Amino acid sequence: MSEIDAAPALAIEGLTKAFGGLIAVNKLDLVVGRGEIVGLLGPNGSGKTTALNLISGVLQPNAGQIYFAGHDVAGWPTHRVARLGLARTFQLVRLLDGMSCAENVRAGLAFHRPLLTRAELEASETQLLARVGLAGFGPRAATDLTYIDRKRLELARALALRPRLLLLDEWLAGLNPSELLIGIELIRSLKQEGLSILLVEHVMDAIRSLCDRCVVMSNGRKIAEGTPEMVLSNDAVIEAYLGAPLDA
Repeated sequence: MSEIDAAPALAIEGLTKAFGGLIAVNKLDLVVGRGEIVGLLGPNGSGKTTALNLISGVLQPNAGQIYFAGHDVAGWPTHRVARLGLARTFQLVRLLDGMSCAENVRAGLAFHRPLLTRAELEASETQLLARVGLAGFGPRAATDLTYIDRKRLELARALALRPRLLLLDEWLAGLNPSELLIGIELIRSLKQEGLSILLVEHVMDAIRSLCDRCVVMSNGRKIAEGTPEMVLSNDAVIEAYLGAPLDA
């Protein structure tokens, strides 16, 4: 086994990002093991999405290390991090709305080296759309999709990168109860295939069902880490979410 294969999927040390006088992420340490789903939790404004933006290269940190695929990728541009095998979805779904579903997936497949042949592209597009529940949707315009199908398409495009690590930013938010069950099973199946996942989520049923461990942030800092049961019963976590301890 190579050193890369033996290392965690992601290891963050002392990650810090400030916007003027506001420290959005403050000396964050976090590890995602291989084949593990780690939940990144916290109230709105706690720094979760900023942390994902730092990991994926959307933002550059002021300090800290981000070890991924044998490299410290802190400060790398997004396309370089993506080519190492990191993919993500966004809190607000980002699609190429002027394109079809197949063309959206092809945008992810374009990162493959060597480049895929036309036949390989078409076969991969078909397989990926079916994988997320969009079989037969290839010719449809992205703008014509329902909310959950837009989320599915964004996930298919992320999976087109053949990622080692997938960052999901509130991918389950806004789904109705039946859609939520489908979404949870889809994410669970990705883990069963060996994918490592860092999951930002507020849906507690999903957190309890999916996460091996959770890291909780508040005001940019990590305040708790452990199993879902441990962190969701932690007094500091309850206070961060509710604004006061239960016995206050």
